[in-house]
Amino acid sequence: MALLLKGAHVVDPVAGIDGVLDVLIEGDRIARVGEALQADAEVRDLTGKYLVPGLVDMHVHLREPGFEHKGTIESETRAAAKGGMTGVCSMPNTNPVTDNGTVVEYVRACAERAGHCRVFPSGAMTKGLKGEIISEMGDMVAHGAVAFTDDGRGVQSAGMLRRCMDYGKMFGKVFMSHCQDEELVGDGQINEGPVSTRLGLAGWPAEGEELQVVRDIQIARLTGAKLHIQHISTARGIAAVRAAKAEGLPVTCEAAPHHLFLTDEAIDGTYDTRLKVNPPLRTAEDAAAVRAGVADGTVDAIVTDHAPHADWEKAREFEYAPFGMTGIECSLALVITNLVKQGVIDYARMVELMSVNPRRILGVEPVSIAAGSLADITVFDPDIVWTVGADGYESKARNCGFDGTEVTGRATDVFVGGKQTLRDGVVL
Repeated sequence: MALLLKGAHVVDPVAGIDGVLDVLIEGDRIARVGEALQADAEVRDLTGKYLVPGLVDMHVHLREPGFEHKGTIESETRAAAKGGMTGVCSMPNTNPVTDNGTVVEYVRACAERAGHCRVFPSGAMTKGLKGEIISEMGDMVAHGAVAFTDDGRGVQSAGMLRRCMDYGKMFGKVFMSHCQDEELVGDGQINEGPVSTRLGLAGWPAEGEELQVVRDIQIARLTGAKLHIQHISTARGIAAVRAAKAEGLPVTCEAAPHHLFLTDEAIDGTYDTRLKVNPPLRTAEDAAAVRAGVADGTVDAIVTDHAPHADWEKAREFEYAPFGMTGIECSLALVITNLVKQGVIDYARMVELMSVNPRRILGVEPVSIAAGSLADITVFDPDIVWTVGADGYESKARNCGFDGTEVTGRATDVFVGGKQTLRDGVVL
């Protein structure tokens, strides 16, 4: 049945739209966009809400297969729908590792069965994420992999990274780089500096990330492969990406809310393990530089690095708790609250960061609020005030570093190929 969405403020920088319009959905496509539309269709009044091309989080850990005690494709895509996402890119550090077409196909099949959002699987660059042997890239692409990454560890050998890029660039996919020099980082727990000293925790120097950011940009120049820097967190890392873009290199990068809006000063004598992330929370100066990168176009995408863990895993001593926090259910609200409402960016730029650019980088079908486009749509109320975690989580995990934070703005409705997956804030 056709569906007519009435009276929403539509924002789509690709279509050049920023105003109140009606949107008619027929099947899995947008049929018409315009003022005062009439149609034989179910009508939804969205007055006072914003309607944008469906959001995509291009850095998410779904945990399945192998770590279902942390999260499942069912639970984490429910969380994605709750957060307003119409699609996510899943990371390959599963068990077995997503390093061949069979695992890619499994992830896709589970996601289709769950039906809460689209899942675009990434595949490992190297077999088993060990950095020793190139993975079965062609097999994974044939089964739907959209990118390659050794996320969670990174390719430690420059020579191996070059071989991966030289071989894999024939498939036209982006290489997403987790920048972490393990020899320099060592047993680091939080950012190296006054806070790590005061708390007696092993420091993780910013240079442990920045050296590989620079290295990987150089290898991208050498090979001509498309490079995407994951979860960038330092001022010098941002500067390196800015310089690469000025040179015209095929380099993009992403930032996560916790690196934008939290700093290592948030970690105190309570040793809250929800704030233990990889890369770690950095200084206020680093966070300001990443926000500046969001504003000036250096940062291409805002992602969550959504990393669910079981309660008992995060309940251990700080040194033994795993890295990572959840965030997919509150990322939209955090961006609205801390960037849009503060005048750092506008809604059009937000759509670029959370919808347009992620699809472009991943090379998946673009979506627009225009006739003929896939009906992947996110609707949100920009003025709802709520507290993160107050009404629970759809995610199987609760390790959200923003738990208890009051935010403004929340997704109310989500459509994936015309199928509604979130209605009035409730996952269907």
